[in-house]
Amino acid sequence: MPTENGDKQKNDKTSVAQLCSCWLEKFADAFSGEKHQKSTRLTLLFATALFLTLLIIPSPQLLTTKYREGDIATSDIRASQDYLIEDLLLTEKKRTEAESTAPYVYSLDPNANLEIVSRFEQAFTLVREKGRQAAAEVLAQDLTDQEFVALARVRDTRAFLADLGRQVAPFYRQRIVADLAKFSANRKHGIQVIDPGTRQEVAAGDYAAVIDLTTARRNFAAAHLNFGGQPRDLELLKGVALRMLSPNLTFDRDASEDKKGEARAAVRPVLFKLKRGEMIVRVGERVSAEQAMKLEKMYKSKNLTPFLTGIGVFGLILVLTYSPYRFARKNIRKFNPTNKDIMFLALLTVVNFAGLKFMFAVSAALGGVFPSIDTASYFYLFPFAAGSIIVRIILNSEISLVYCAICAPLLGIMMNNSLPVVIYALLGGIVGAHGVRQCKERGTIYSAGLKVSVVNVAVALCFHIYGDNPMSLQTLYCIGFAFFGGFLNAVFVSGTVPLVEALFQYTTDVKLLELANLNSPLLRELMIRAPGTYHHSVLVGNLVEAGAEAINANPLLARVAAYYHDVGKLKKPLYFIENIRDGENRHDKLSPSMSALILISHMKEGVELAREYRLGRPIIDIIRQSHGTSLISYFYLKAKGMETPGAPPVEERDFRYPGPKPQTREAGLVLLADCVEAASRTLVDPTPARIQGMVQKIINNIFMDGQLDECELTLKNLHEIAKSFNQILAGIYHHRIDYPEPAYKEKSCAKKSPEDSDSEPPKAEPGRDSGVQKGGTEDLRRLGMS
Repeated sequence: MPTENGDKQKNDKTSVAQLCSCWLEKFADAFSGEKHQKSTRLTLLFATALFLTLLIIPSPQLLTTKYREGDIATSDIRASQDYLIEDLLLTEKKRTEAESTAPYVYSLDPNANLEIVSRFEQAFTLVREKGRQAAAEVLAQDLTDQEFVALARVRDTRAFLADLGRQVAPFYRQRIVADLAKFSANRKHGIQVIDPGTRQEVAAGDYAAVIDLTTARRNFAAAHLNFGGQPRDLELLKGVALRMLSPNLTFDRDASEDKKGEARAAVRPVLFKLKRGEMIVRVGERVSAEQAMKLEKMYKSKNLTPFLTGIGVFGLILVLTYSPYRFARKNIRKFNPTNKDIMFLALLTVVNFAGLKFMFAVSAALGGVFPSIDTASYFYLFPFAAGSIIVRIILNSEISLVYCAICAPLLGIMMNNSLPVVIYALLGGIVGAHGVRQCKERGTIYSAGLKVSVVNVAVALCFHIYGDNPMSLQTLYCIGFAFFGGFLNAVFVSGTVPLVEALFQYTTDVKLLELANLNSPLLRELMIRAPGTYHHSVLVGNLVEAGAEAINANPLLARVAAYYHDVGKLKKPLYFIENIRDGENRHDKLSPSMSALILISHMKEGVELAREYRLGRPIIDIIRQSHGTSLISYFYLKAKGMETPGAPPVEERDFRYPGPKPQTREAGLVLLADCVEAASRTLVDPTPARIQGMVQKIINNIFMDGQLDECELTLKNLHEIAKSFNQILAGIYHHRIDYPEPAYKEKSCAKKSPEDSDSEPPKAEPGRDSGVQKGGTEDLRRLGMS
């Protein structure tokens, strides 16, 4: 037993991991009740979702300087995420080219000749009513005195207007422009003729027949007006009409600008992809126009990312996490994580994603060092499967599968909504978890890592075949990274599992193998101070291991729990019959109730020692459940025999262990094997038939006492357990040949007195219920075991 000084030294050496594990265990116990369980898990869900949101959303790059074209970069700047950036320079160039190809627009006035006739008509009216100035404004020119007099002397205005219309109309059947040279130049570029009223395109006709205004006026000057007036007046009025001639095909500047705008707008922006981690500008470089454009895009996106994106990611994480969890709780029988398990899963998820985030940053840095390797290729190296493997080692397959199904989509979101990442992580996690289903040594983890490597390579190759690029150099890089990524999972898991065991007080198969070492400190102390209990525990371990294998329980857990189920007897070893050497039974001097208290106390003391030596929750639970609520029949019957009239009656509950009853098949096996092994020592002639009868009676009595009501052992299991116990005990108590002694030994033995022999038959252990009770045969028939 540890001394007080030893306890003090051990307490002084308490590690940080021990303190953390104790705090976590107390926290989980405090909120393990029905009242707090739901609220605690919701709190953990929201907290985990919040941390994951901070890790998943694109984090803005911390740029202390907003660089412009021509500035000198003071640090390396990489793209913080994938961007689709508009190439402003190239887009502007294409739009300028589109503008230059837009046609020039000309307006063709079909009513230009009617306009001249209409103005003269108005002038004739105004010259008589309002005088010279009004007529001049209508004709859009200043009139000389002679012209005014000639205009006023026209009596037959109708004839004049008709003759004028006949003379002007032929000229406007041609296309008249103000500047023929400019029109010819524009025609080579491309022109479009529209109606100024409808703004619709019209047929321009023969461009070769287009004349300029000077030519049109010269031709009109040769025309003769004939309306019956004086010749001098005809010449003067023809001069007025000549000045009124104007182009009917005019350049439309506004329409031309609109055409350029339409051509410019029709050009789509030229985009290029900037990949996450891609180097934008290196330290010491002068920022070019293109680099400044990329940096400007990053500045703008940094201001749009945080809040709304965070809310969306947070909500998505809640849905992706809670929905599979809820389904598993309702439909998967073995999916029943405790609050401590939920805390472990939450912490593992956050740490896992933080580690992957860090590795992503490292891969971005490697992209600058090795520019020939695509940055996206490094994701095959990431240990996506490590989390699922750890969960399978620590908990079980069902929880590991649900964990993998939750994390794979979240990883895809973190890796820029990448479906290949989801598939890669999901398949690797499932294969890795399956590879450690029976992890009893560290080498199994590396074997699982090799299996993950094979699957990773196959998936990577399929991705590249699907992408129509199976033989490129990048494919070889990806396959190599995928292979080493599997081993990286194994390395990460190997280093993490012991830390998880220490921090959360989990007991894995690897830990159980360490505890199964009979040279462990607690078992060595048990062997020295309580050798009878030690050998009894070893035999119980052999029994439960065989029984667990027969019913497909956990043989390793059952055997290790059997080794430690009676360590509480270290406190008072001489009060248990298997440790008495001098024949003195200390219970003879105690009352039955006091003896029962001593026997009952060894369970509590065993739990304390198990916690002190950090045996783990499964072992502690089985120690507490190893006797259930069974009756200490020896002292109960002794107390009943000592009852006196008038004294308070002996209560059976005072002579029962406090429990709880076994909750698992392994705990039920330890209870059965403990009673069977103790009862087997009372057999005087342990023949196979007697062993079988004893085993059946013990199991039957325990069953009828209700000790197995809360575990999952079935009647078929009990039958298989009985068969395995019979085989082990028959091997232990088999008969041996009585070899004759040599002559010199016969003489030496003859000198010994009969009192020196150790032939005293074994005594029944006080405080153990041998299970041999009346009515056992009938009960066995009901169980189908006789």
